[in-house]
Amino acid sequence: MKPKNKRHIDPALAEARRNQVLTAAAECFRRKGFHGAGMAEISKTAGMSAGHIYNYFDSKEAIIESIIEKDMEEMFSIFQEFEEQPGDILTVLLNGLNVGVQRHMDTGECAVDLEMLAEAGRNNKVATLLRDADTKARNRMRQLLMSERSVIKEISAIELESRINVIFSVMAGLLLRKVLYPELTEETVLIALRPAIKTLLMPFE
Repeated sequence: MKPKNKRHIDPALAEARRNQVLTAAAECFRRKGFHGAGMAEISKTAGMSAGHIYNYFDSKEAIIESIIEKDMEEMFSIFQEFEEQPGDILTVLLNGLNVGVQRHMDTGECAVDLEMLAEAGRNNKVATLLRDADTKARNRMRQLLMSERSVIKEISAIELESRINVIFSVMAGLLLRKVLYPELTEETVLIALRPAIKTLLMPFE
């Protein structure tokens, strides 16, 4: 008799089950934090046994890794849309800035990001996963800003890296501002953010 974990599983069904677990885990992390949400809690929220979950994920860290991968896929999809749009990169990025603002001000979805950052402070594996994801995101942004359609394609590597880090820092900070100042809106942020990002995407005099 073949072991259960060796049986053939329909790929579509397996993907649906994995997403079911990821959605449940994210909800549990939001409610109870990383340490407060055990596999029993996740399995209850997902509506499946803990043993069933282990068919798809070896541990909570493996679940976090998949959540990060899913976030990166969504981010890369947005970058791909930017790349496929006509016109110079400056205009494309400024026109799509509201998309990034919406993502970073969603306190429901991004609460999981806060939990993962907190866990990274005491869990080297989670810290490594987040740093790897950040490196991939910066590399993708660098590709855009070094493309022929970018007006800053010829700046030095160190200056380009500096600009990317400042842009990422500003965007990541929006979540903290929204948590501390719930009245903050996308519209009011864009009033100041759009010209600030425009400056960072143009040559300095």
